[in-house]
Amino acid sequence: MGAEAVIRMVEAGDHRLMRRVNRWRAPRWLRLWMIAATRGGDGWLWYAMGLVVSLAGGPERFRAIGAAAAAVGVGIAAFIRLKRAFGRKRPCALEPHCWATLLPPDQFSFPSGHTITAFAMTMSLGDFYHAMLPGLFFCAVSIALSRILLGMHFLSDVIAGAVLGGLLGYAAAGLFHVV
Repeated sequence: MGAEAVIRMVEAGDHRLMRRVNRWRAPRWLRLWMIAATRGGDGWLWYAMGLVVSLAGGPERFRAIGAAAAAVGVGIAAFIRLKRAFGRKRPCALEPHCWATLLPPDQFSFPSGHTITAFAMTMSLGDFYHAMLPGLFFCAVSIALSRILLGMHFLSDVIAGAVLGGLLGYAAAGLFHVV
């Protein structure tokens, strides 16, 4: 199977899931959770986490914050370039969503910037503070799911964002452990 066939297969699956999600009237508790998760992924959750780590992170705090900042910074630069290069339209631009009314931060979908930053933060901080990893992972997965359930991204956008963000976070933590 060639690359074009794989891309067509992934896009067909993305569009099937998009149609189901955009027409699904999720329970109120889930809608509130997804909106809160996506708003947390706008940055305020990570700023709060950085403040907590800087105040109570012990002797590793500056390296941990440095690793997280480096991973997120490279991730932001990467997703801006990749979104422009791929130019993939968002699900909410292709089909209306039955309950989500949030406006997307930009017009392009691939990859998910919220997911990149969430997993970059999770992997970099989690490498320094292992006890925080389950909570960080819960937040990152919630943010990633929210991007799909709110009609902002396709599943493949979020998977690519999680992989890229996770790799950046892991690499940054490794670099800052050595420094």
